[in-house]
Amino acid sequence: MGDPHYFKELTPDFILSSVEVFGLEPDGHLMALNSYENRVYQVGIENDVPVVVKFYRPKRWSYSAIVEEHEFCFELTSAELPVVAPLLNAQGESITVVDDFRLAVFQRRGGRAPELSSIDNLKTIGRFLARIHTIGSRSRFAHRPSIATVANLELDTQLISSQFIPSDLRPAYVELIKAISELIESDLEIAIKLSEIRAHGDCHSGNLLWRDDLPNFVDFDDARMALSVQDLWMLLSGDQFEQQTQLDSILEGYQEFRDFDYRELSMIPTLRTLRIIGYSAWMARRWSDPAFPLAFPWFHSQKYWEKHILELREQLFELREKIDY
Repeated sequence: MGDPHYFKELTPDFILSSVEVFGLEPDGHLMALNSYENRVYQVGIENDVPVVVKFYRPKRWSYSAIVEEHEFCFELTSAELPVVAPLLNAQGESITVVDDFRLAVFQRRGGRAPELSSIDNLKTIGRFLARIHTIGSRSRFAHRPSIATVANLELDTQLISSQFIPSDLRPAYVELIKAISELIESDLEIAIKLSEIRAHGDCHSGNLLWRDDLPNFVDFDDARMALSVQDLWMLLSGDQFEQQTQLDSILEGYQEFRDFDYRELSMIPTLRTLRIIGYSAWMARRWSDPAFPLAFPWFHSQKYWEKHILELREQLFELREKIDY
């Protein structure tokens, strides 16, 4: 499975036959959904509602790590939380292996993007995140790393500087990464003293489906050990005042069910910086996957990297100033 073109094996016939192996009878209707890290499809089922089938990217997660993702979801749904957990196959397992692919099948859950301008919605999201984190704090992931790590930062930025960033921008990029790394490493030493929990890890508005006045949490593929604030900060947008108002609303709902350690707020600039660097590194690592040049043709452009360096300069300033939220 070292071939970067491995997803080419996911022909319509293979996908439908994989659903049969799972234990369902597809009706032939198949639609690709928006996903690049993995491959995700909506598949029609005979005399039933369609399901969503996710084929995991080979070698990204171990089998044990995927099991941990699913078990965390099952814990949450057992507590009657609005989380979309995988279905069990004919053998009572959440992971189905077909050839070299691992796949999971989910109930299709309709919904719309949450209106994050609504204070009531933010409070509701905060309440449910607190309940998720309460359960997440009961044990630790054994096969999933912490999100607050720079373990791969050096390799990722080396890949970018050597193969992707234009040569005239490389010196500025290398200098920025060096300065940022020093500050981030210092911040992470502080983070170690705080309590990490099992968290969603990628809790932005795209992974929330608003339905029946509830936020349905989907896609725990990036679940990691993380500080609680990891699942809060990606919901913030706008200028500093707007973000502060949003954060206050989320925390008001959150603290109805769980205490929040306000020292974690100082980690938001660090987590945001890791996210920005990680996004470019992710595209660089996946560039041999044919889907990426097609979806992100601007990745090699001068304009993209100029904007990226500007973002890094802004993050460096924020890290140095440690803006209070």
